[in-house]
Amino acid sequence: MPLPNVISLNASEPHHALTIAPPPTELVLNGRIRVPGDKSISHRALMLGALAEGETTIAGLLLGEDPHSTAACFRAMGAKISALNTEHVTVQGIGLGRLLEPEDVLNAGNSGTTLRLMLGVLASQPGCFFTVTGDSSLRSRPMSRVVQPLRQMGAELWGRKDAAFAPLAVQGTTLRPLHYHSPIASAQVKSCLLLAGLMTEGETTITEPALSRDHSERMLKAFGANLTVDPDTHSVTVTGPTKLNGQAVVVPGDISSAAFWLVAGAIVPGADLTIENVGVNPTRTGVLEALTLMGADITQEKQRLVAGEPVADLRVRYAGTGDRPPLRACTLAGDIIPRLIDEIPVLAVAATFAEGTTVIQDAAELRVKESDRITVMANQLNQMGARITEQPDGMEIVGGTPLTGATVDSYTDHRIAMSLAIAALAATGTTTIHRAEAVAVSYPDFVTTLEQICLT
Repeated sequence: MPLPNVISLNASEPHHALTIAPPPTELVLNGRIRVPGDKSISHRALMLGALAEGETTIAGLLLGEDPHSTAACFRAMGAKISALNTEHVTVQGIGLGRLLEPEDVLNAGNSGTTLRLMLGVLASQPGCFFTVTGDSSLRSRPMSRVVQPLRQMGAELWGRKDAAFAPLAVQGTTLRPLHYHSPIASAQVKSCLLLAGLMTEGETTITEPALSRDHSERMLKAFGANLTVDPDTHSVTVTGPTKLNGQAVVVPGDISSAAFWLVAGAIVPGADLTIENVGVNPTRTGVLEALTLMGADITQEKQRLVAGEPVADLRVRYAGTGDRPPLRACTLAGDIIPRLIDEIPVLAVAATFAEGTTVIQDAAELRVKESDRITVMANQLNQMGARITEQPDGMEIVGGTPLTGATVDSYTDHRIAMSLAIAALAATGTTTIHRAEAVAVSYPDFVTTLEQICLT
């Protein structure tokens, strides 16, 4: 049965405080977990459904704040999207090139995926004018990485600091094809340009320095786009103009959400957790590779394909014995980084319990997420007794120093809040995480699940 008084949430306004107080005796984590639907796939299902002709149905949609932002934006442009739920969402698409000019500003909230991918759609809608913005966090995040290649395609965009930051204004126009050699491996950049290429006469190609997640490629093919992939050169090409047709989409569980429980199972003595129905797309499984490299006991069970995406149940068991730490240090750098960029905050937690010094490099992208995740994770974990040194593109983490409870802050970043909660489970004493309401961005039921798996 759940252990009382371990988890408590003060939801008084304006911010929530999550308190975690592991008992002096051993805390046991045990159970089967269902994580929310994959956020990346949820966004894309709503967008492509809105751009397709006919009806799209979506099962397993993530109910976080970000997909609600995507749905609201495309409703404002004429798509008919039913109330969002996890069971059955219907999208009556309006068709490529037929979006309506919205009467008001499109607000992407906290969602960088919504804003960056949507820019490719808006820029390629001739004759329509759009203004787009987001919350204070999103307005501070860089947009040049998509604005610059869109301008090379002939897009007309304006905004702060030469359209480097939202709010942005977009005058839709007829674009020209482009072969873009991206300086970074970014699924958002790639997806933005692929969406722009759907309405562009000819071949639009994106070549990356390393392979980024390929959910857009898989789903665009399923919706009928003329798309080819060259894995040897990390290139993808879409030929336009094209037509998309509504589809039935089943969204698997989000591996980024599963990562928190994988790390919890790896660092809390006696833990045995199974996370069901998780998407294990090879472009997203860097976290599994990293934890396996660190010595975590993780197995994939019931492997299967669901709507073209590989899915499995993930079982994690604590592997430490006696005085032997449960994990060992490793170096994470190079091509694996784009495949685990969102999981680095919780991997930093894992590294504090590993024997040796873990080095994370080539991850400067973390500095322009919902927060500067390098600085924030280093500072907050160090307050709990960790030994982390910031580097320009990552961090060095000296493992083996026990964590103690402290008062820490999420900086309104959902992944920071959940990572600190996992660290608190294996710390001595009480930890209070301020601004814990951030978890609702991607995992509204996180605290409830945390309560359920903390057993006597």
